[in-house]
Amino acid sequence: MQLDSQPLGTLAGIDDESEPHHIHTEEIRINMGPQHPSTHGVLRLMLTLDGEVVKEAIPHIGYLHRGSEKLAERHTYPQYVTQSDRWDYLNAMGNNQMWCQCVEKLMEIKVPERAEYLRVITLELNRIASHLLWWGAFGLDIGAMSLFLYCFREREKILDLLEMICGARLTYSFMRIGGVGYDAPPGWVERCFQTLDDVERTTGENEELFSGNEIFLVRAQNVGPLPLDVAIDYGCTGPILRGSGMAYDIRRAHPYSIYDRFDFDIPTSRTTDCMGRYVVRVEEIRQSIRICRAALKQLPEGEIVAKTPKTIRPPKGEVYTWIESPRGALGGFLVSDGTANPYRFKIRPPSFVHLQVIPYLLRGTKVADSVAILGSIDIVLGEVDR
Repeated sequence: MQLDSQPLGTLAGIDDESEPHHIHTEEIRINMGPQHPSTHGVLRLMLTLDGEVVKEAIPHIGYLHRGSEKLAERHTYPQYVTQSDRWDYLNAMGNNQMWCQCVEKLMEIKVPERAEYLRVITLELNRIASHLLWWGAFGLDIGAMSLFLYCFREREKILDLLEMICGARLTYSFMRIGGVGYDAPPGWVERCFQTLDDVERTTGENEELFSGNEIFLVRAQNVGPLPLDVAIDYGCTGPILRGSGMAYDIRRAHPYSIYDRFDFDIPTSRTTDCMGRYVVRVEEIRQSIRICRAALKQLPEGEIVAKTPKTIRPPKGEVYTWIESPRGALGGFLVSDGTANPYRFKIRPPSFVHLQVIPYLLRGTKVADSVAILGSIDIVLGEVDR
């Protein structure tokens, strides 16, 4: 049988060699999640595919809904601190800070100096731990198993520090309205310095291992570009916005707590792709180390919580405040009717906002690239389904 005597196009099922060699396929719909190792939580993505190309992506949420905003109306102001831990469970310190900041602003409570420093130190330690978990999971998404283990090894050291000061490793409930619940135990400051040195050293090692990997570069560079104007239109903040080139950080633009006392850089990237978002987060680890060291050196003596009424009843009114969480702008709108329970509390979570940009980023990409793009966004479903 002489196959070479027939035109190649005929063998491939194409009528004429002069015609473009397009194979017509039917679009199919598949579900990625909610039980899927690449969805970073119970998120369901309905993907419409033409072969390996994503034509449309629709996020479906609601698998983790716990009614956190409604629960605020059923708790007293101090009781709700424990509930705030559960929004973004990788940023419990930041959630505590935002909630306490709302109430303190409404009641005009002055937080003691030592408590402010302890807040900043633990906030930045929590940011480092969050970024390390993201880094390891992002590496795992694109096949880098070793990096996952190295990042979690360093994250454990940070969690040990947080456990020493408050007894918990994930949902801390460390902060109180007017200060913090626990003082630094003996030897804690010295161990902080040692751990920060270890994390800084291994961050450089991991970056060299990961950023020099040719497979990683192919999977991250020019994948999932998010132009700055599109990022602004969608309301993106945090590493997503900075990864698109805008140096906007709430700690600098609208300083809260005592962040205006510390010198730190705002890392940005103009590549706007997965690589840019990766570079920003890695550099943020170094900047958090820088802030922690400065705060530890300046840590004053004194009280750790302000005197507050036994039953907290803020005056009637409303207040909005926000912080720079590891994922972006975390805001809270609190309405008080003068009773011991909030009248209304609305959370503005960065993960929920960033979820809206996923259909834009995934459209026209390959299925394998969609996993890398989703990982680079770093969403936590606890605050999406609040």
